[in-house]
Amino acid sequence: MKIIPLILSGGAGTRLWPLSRRTRPKQFLKIGGDYTLFQNTVLRCRSDLFEQQPIVVASNEHRFLIAENLRELGVEADILLEPVGRNSFPAILAGCLQAIERDPEAIVLVLAADHRILDEKGFGETIRSAIPIANEGKIITFGVTPDHPATGYGYIEPGASLGQGALVKQFVEKPELEVAKSYVQDGFLWNSGNFMFSASDFLELSSALMPATAELVSRAFKERALDLDYLRLKEEAFAQAESISVDYAILEKTDRAAVVPVSHDWSDIGTWQSVWKHMEKDDDGNVSTGDVVLQRSGKNLVHSEKQLTTLVGVDDLIVVATRDTVLVADKASSEEVKDLVEVLAKSERSEATNALKVFRPWGNYEALDSAENYQVKRIVIAPGGELSLQKHQKRSEHWVVVEGQAEVTVDGEVQVLNANQSTYIPLGSVHRLANRTMDPVAIIEVQTGTYFGEDDIIRLEDRYNRSSSET
Repeated sequence: MKIIPLILSGGAGTRLWPLSRRTRPKQFLKIGGDYTLFQNTVLRCRSDLFEQQPIVVASNEHRFLIAENLRELGVEADILLEPVGRNSFPAILAGCLQAIERDPEAIVLVLAADHRILDEKGFGETIRSAIPIANEGKIITFGVTPDHPATGYGYIEPGASLGQGALVKQFVEKPELEVAKSYVQDGFLWNSGNFMFSASDFLELSSALMPATAELVSRAFKERALDLDYLRLKEEAFAQAESISVDYAILEKTDRAAVVPVSHDWSDIGTWQSVWKHMEKDDDGNVSTGDVVLQRSGKNLVHSEKQLTTLVGVDDLIVVATRDTVLVADKASSEEVKDLVEVLAKSERSEATNALKVFRPWGNYEALDSAENYQVKRIVIAPGGELSLQKHQKRSEHWVVVEGQAEVTVDGEVQVLNANQSTYIPLGSVHRLANRTMDPVAIIEVQTGTYFGEDDIIRLEDRYNRSSSET
């Protein structure tokens, strides 16, 4: 029997702002490698221990990012879309229902999509060692041996031995520093937030311990709808489910909870300080990405997306420069970035949640410039991609092809434009942009008018089944 990976791709990753934002959270960032954290999670489960078609539970907002990340890897998956976020317990429950449908005796490995593990061999050994315990009906969480008294993690106290693991004596919340120090001395483990168990055992416990939520999620799953490559959970039932973590819902209520210590490296890449800790450093302890020049500076993390970023005579700083924001923080205060994002969100600053580059099923677009009466974007259409047939009520558009060959439809007339050619889309005209080639197409779009929001798209036809109100 092979293990079915169940990958949870929720969360906003606000402590890694401004790179991580709601529209493109940290699991879709490439941190210290060629793949996103989500892609690395998928690749970690490609050995013969695992079923090769994982189950992914994600928000509707990120469905196209999920699909693109999987397409780049050449991996097929069952993608369950949550209509609303309801924390980890309902998400895992829905994933287990999908696993049971594939195999009534399925063993499920629940993995967060945003963790970093480099030792894939050690990862496989840890999972293999946990199989006998899962077969005994235990609900396993994986515990990490602390290397410092962290206050950002929950802790687990191991109890009676279970071969390669132990029963859980108690779970404890994120502690104060002095308490964390005592936990480290007493052999407590960090709670990694990854789990393994028989799907049927988990469903049985869920019905016994959380019957109302179990029934609602089961109904949302039974009434799910197939939409292209996605399975949409029924919103009416799922939205009524209690928003609760699996720790509170199941693990802290059952005597069947077990912990297996991991034999590999692990990080949840939760803060900029943890990114600095796990990245390759120069001789002065700096981690730098992009166009960065450092002078008499040490132990800094500097990320620059476009512009030259320089530091002189400073230490232990986090500096993250994007085209629309600059974050400067003391490295020891990186946990507080989350609080900063909350302040920005309350002030209705779009930078708190929206990235400049926005991903769509056909490719992506990036805002370049804007003023009261115009907006400029760079649009990239992937090979075979096609925007919806649409029109606008409040703006006209100029398109200049800067790379590749674009097919343009305006009021029923189709033309092919090559690099350095352009066209004009009058206000109210029905139009479409498509890429019929095997290479990407890049367009510079200049919008002029009185309003430039995505809700000014009147969608007439769409290959990707998006409604007029959906961007």
